[in-house]
Amino acid sequence: MKSRRSKVEGRMPKSRWLWSVVTCFALSALAQEEAPKLQPPLGEIPPTFWEQHGVTVTLGVGGFVLFVVLAIWFWLRPRPTEAVAPEVEARKALEALSKRPEDGDVISGVSQILRHYVLTVFELPPGQPTTVEFCQLIERNDKVGKELSIVLADFLRECDDRKFAKSSSIASLHAAARALELVNQGEARRGHLRQSAIEPGAKPVATAA
Repeated sequence: MKSRRSKVEGRMPKSRWLWSVVTCFALSALAQEEAPKLQPPLGEIPPTFWEQHGVTVTLGVGGFVLFVVLAIWFWLRPRPTEAVAPEVEARKALEALSKRPEDGDVISGVSQILRHYVLTVFELPPGQPTTVEFCQLIERNDKVGKELSIVLADFLRECDDRKFAKSSSIASLHAAARALELVNQGEARRGHLRQSAIEPGAKPVATAA
């Protein structure tokens, strides 16, 4: 009995060892089956569109907006008006008044246009002087000249007399036509002044009364 027990006891450790080995292999195989399969490593992530072209797009959009703003400003900016020569402006206004029936308003308008023309072209002090003050002003001015100042003063006084006349049966003064002629005389006087500046000693140009 003792010898049989010893044999059995000698066999038991060996079977346990085998069982342990088998168990380890089984667990290892099971672990390999349950472990997830790893994907191969990904390549380097390329830069995004904005990382590559962000600066270029920003500059392009900013330039376009600036172009639109400048275009709108150029289109809406106030246009400089061309300066109209005083003689051209006076003639145009007088021709318009010549087409209207001559009454106190027309005569007053003719007188104002003529005064403004004389004050401008002969560089006299600006303002709205009375007829007496205006006549005194041009009589003392060498640029206007004696002859032109006389005919201007006579015409303006005649306009004042006609404006305040009570009778409507008085013949027409033809104020606009006469004022146009005085503008022409003024331009002749200015031409003489320019010529005298170039050629000192030039003879003065006589103006028709």
